[in-house]
Amino acid sequence: MSGTFTALLLEESAGKVSARVASLPEGDLPPGDVTVAVEYSTLNYKDGMILQGIGKLVRKYPHVPGIDFAGTVESSTSPEWKPGDKVVLTGWRVGENTWGGYAQKARVKASQLVRLPPQLSTKRAMAIGTAGFTAMLAVMALEDNGLQSGAGEVLVTGAAGGLGSVAVAVLAKLGHRVVASTGRPATHDYLKALGASVLIDRAEFAKPPARPLDSERWAGAIDSVGSTTLATVLTQLKYRAAIASCGLAGGSDLPASVIPFLLRGVRLIGIDSVMCPLAQRQAAWARLGRDLPLDKLDAMTETVGLADLPGLAPAILKGGVRGRVVVDLRR
Repeated sequence: MSGTFTALLLEESAGKVSARVASLPEGDLPPGDVTVAVEYSTLNYKDGMILQGIGKLVRKYPHVPGIDFAGTVESSTSPEWKPGDKVVLTGWRVGENTWGGYAQKARVKASQLVRLPPQLSTKRAMAIGTAGFTAMLAVMALEDNGLQSGAGEVLVTGAAGGLGSVAVAVLAKLGHRVVASTGRPATHDYLKALGASVLIDRAEFAKPPARPLDSERWAGAIDSVGSTTLATVLTQLKYRAAIASCGLAGGSDLPASVIPFLLRGVRLIGIDSVMCPLAQRQAAWARLGRDLPLDKLDAMTETVGLADLPGLAPAILKGGVRGRVVVDLRR
């Protein structure tokens, strides 16, 4: 007989999604090569959307959400993994198309897992999660474009969120002068502690650009807001600088001009963490183990249980969650 495990189960009725903590049989787990005893998961913006039933990201109910998890391999039919291996998973539509990490057990394809870097515990891996993993991909993209410490100010928008918080901490550790944009004055001391040198109100980017080019300021930028914020920053990038686009908290539109691309040779780099190739995933996690100050990671993290998640979903969608939220599946 198979055992049972605890999970957050989403159910749909009359077009509305509800969540409850449930005990489920292991036989309900989806097909896969590897079964993982999940120790921690996390709360990302996309998780908030799924918990609220927004965006039709989930097509089949009942469903176990959670786009990230970290834990220990329990069993494997793949030679790549053996019981006892510490692993982390982000993306691959897990938690959307298939059951995810808001459960004490998960079953996935062997190719979707990454070996946990030795510097990181499973809890810290989920303090990073998709948000922090995406932030590191963005940093790497800016470096590939030639960004070096000492080149000038690097802007991080949506800085008090999970992605922004990790970006600020990593960039500061790498020696960059980080400018953090936020609309929450209460987070200023928090962002300074993460390494931000300058704080700027997000309202400065809220209106569409008044002209196609503004004064050159940013040696690079990481944007999780989109819309007018992204369009405005494009007009302020230095010659041949780049901005990494990671999110759309402010909107999916882009009211921009091609002039910055033509006259300054700036670059807009899209960051996709969901289907990111394995080699790049491994490189990003290795960098996170090396370049993210773990004391600052701990300072930006709070821990909750499964039952707390439905109440937190509206907050993260409204920008009301500071830093990172870790979900403890061992409770």
